[in-house]
Amino acid sequence: QVHLVEPGGGLVQPGGSLRLSCAAFGSITSLNAMGWYRQAPAKRRELVARITSGSTTNYTDSVKGRFTIARDNAKNTVFLQMNSLKPEDTAVYYCSAWVRTVLAPGRETEYWGQGTQVTVSS
Repeated sequence: QVHLVEPGGGLVQPGGSLRLSCAAFGSITSLNAMGWYRQAPAKRRELVARITSGSTTNYTDSVKGRFTIARDNAKNTVFLQMNSLKPEDTAVYYCSAWVRTVLAPGRETEYWGQGTQVTVSS
């Protein structure tokens, strides 16, 4: 089994910064694409940023130039640095990871973190 643990999140003023992290634990053979999604109240979950195992990144248009996704492969961890935060960034943020496990090395499965609340407000 694989678990994604997301500490962090919290309340920040508009224009402020916050860094999210997400670590994957378990019987992992390989950790492939990782990403951050968010879901605001009454809205659908949306992809915020994604990073491949080769560190190719892509971002949703609304966060380009403000957010940066990165990963530490040695620690099975993905980060999301969020700068110039806006009230519309308020949401529950979820990390995801595509994983091959020891029990199923031929299959890639997506796992999700428990979510962490980010609130941008003065």
